[in-house]
Amino acid sequence: MSPATKTAPAATPTTTVTALSDPAAEAAIHAACRLLALPTIRAEAIAMAEASAKQRLTHKAFLAEILTAECDERDARRRIRRVNEAKFPRTKRLTEFDHTVLPDLPAPTLAHLAGGGWIDAGQPLVLLGDSGTGKTHLLIALGTAAAEQGRRVRYVTTAALVNELVEASDDKQLSRVVGRYARLDLLCLDEIGYVRLDPRGAELLFQIITAREERASIACASNAPFSEWGATFTDPRLAAAVVDRLTFNAHIIQTGTKSYRLNTTRQTRSRTATN
Repeated sequence: MSPATKTAPAATPTTTVTALSDPAAEAAIHAACRLLALPTIRAEAIAMAEASAKQRLTHKAFLAEILTAECDERDARRRIRRVNEAKFPRTKRLTEFDHTVLPDLPAPTLAHLAGGGWIDAGQPLVLLGDSGTGKTHLLIALGTAAAEQGRRVRYVTTAALVNELVEASDDKQLSRVVGRYARLDLLCLDEIGYVRLDPRGAELLFQIITAREERASIACASNAPFSEWGATFTDPRLAAAVVDRLTFNAHIIQTGTKSYRLNTTRQTRSRTATN
């Protein structure tokens, strides 16, 4: 190809800016935000633009501020959505838990668990203790912390999960339900040992536990020591297999025998009687 026939390099596109009146600019912002699904920018753009002008921010600084506001709001909505999806029966947080009632569980340990590293590593968490000792509080609080960090969490009692699995099996939807539970980052399984499971229910629950083994975390709470789990799972070999999977590389917390709820009730009544 001769020099005369060489293709000329493409011209570098230039960015053009259209001068708009304030009303037209505001209309364009609202229309674009609706199209791009940017509700926070749509709501805050005008006020933030006026504030930025007063502070003499550069265009880049203003853009950074408003995009950060949108990201922060999306993150907040995502945290709320994750917590709602977890279906916790009530709100419980670690800040509300009196860790002094568990002298063997110092606050730094709770803070470490709240960080969620054990969930990323697929490690189990087992809470053992009598009724009223704070097991469910800790289970919900740690699950809430995990959900607010963006993880997929689901809380369910053992009896409710077994009933769901039995119904799914009867409807030939078992693989779909097992798959849904397997995809969770954290399964919070409460009240193991409260209800004796029939052989079919125990085997179905074992499928969930096996599907998550060494891959995704289960946090569970039980009022029975491991030696008594055979009464729940009826088959000693199945009970041993469940304990083996839930204790391998696990964090095991003993909440003791002293009822926190009963102690609180007694203190309340004592103060009432004194007054």
